[in-house]
Amino acid sequence: MRPSNRDTPHRTSSEHDDPDRSDRGLGHRALLVRLSQGRERLSGMAFGQNSGPPANHRQIEQLLALLHQAGHRDFRDARGPMGFSQRQAGGKFTVEEADTFIEQLEQTPFESQTPSVPAEAKRTTRQLALGKYSDQELAAELQSRGWIVLEP
Repeated sequence: MRPSNRDTPHRTSSEHDDPDRSDRGLGHRALLVRLSQGRERLSGMAFGQNSGPPANHRQIEQLLALLHQAGHRDFRDARGPMGFSQRQAGGKFTVEEADTFIEQLEQTPFESQTPSVPAEAKRTTRQLALGKYSDQELAAELQSRGWIVLEP
């Protein structure tokens, strides 16, 4: 016959508070209690939590406009050069973070990033070299190399 929980001796709180005591003799419930007590002692911020209030819409728009002026498409594009975290690359900033990045971008002089010739009009040397061949000649060459070529 198995003893009930009432028959087991109760541990005093001093046994739970002793950091040098081994957890080997503890049952699973007592071990969970001990682990939860340790979690309460941890200081700091939970994973994924912001360290302040979120930035307002005006700050986000201003920051994005400055990033566009600096030549970036969006927050993800600017992640590496600006040092954004994954959260910030998703467009989520605290008020303090947004102010810091806005100030940083306003202090950096930018040349106009607008290209004088559209990117589609610029052709590489390779594209210019291939331009002298007809579509049929290019398709025949690709087929000779094992490619399957279909008309658009």
